[in-house]
Amino acid sequence: MILDTLQNASKYFSVHPLFAKAFEYIKQTDLDTVEMGRYEIDGEKLKAIFSNKKGMTAGESIAKFECHNKHIDIQLCIDGVEQIGWKPREKCKTENGGYNAEKDVQLYSDQPDMLFTLTNGQFAILFPEDVHAPMIGDNEIKKLVIKVKI
Repeated sequence: MILDTLQNASKYFSVHPLFAKAFEYIKQTDLDTVEMGRYEIDGEKLKAIFSNKKGMTAGESIAKFECHNKHIDIQLCIDGVEQIGWKPREKCKTENGGYNAEKDVQLYSDQPDMLFTLTNGQFAILFPEDVHAPMIGDNEIKKLVIKVKI
């Protein structure tokens, strides 16, 4: 997992060949006026999902404690305060259903080891080994998730 701000994004371009393109898309997009929804950035390799909705309780989010096998998530808080639960996949013991290949999601019934907070312009890069419970918060959270194909 990587946590940082947009101003430091270039430090991570060497981590994955598509990260530079993903962060360039963020830089070129008017995050204040973009329509909520899904956008292709580079076919199946890079997709953007914009949302603006009320945060959920920790319990609601942890009930969908998830990770992905085929994608890396770049989760950017555009506006608001979002907490995300996290635990390394290797420490998760209780699967909550099988792997859903169509949605590229594996759920777990474990509890996070920690919660961290993102605010405006901060992002988390979550790899397949990062089980996460996003969108924890009391108010509206405007965010962008970029799905990066591994």
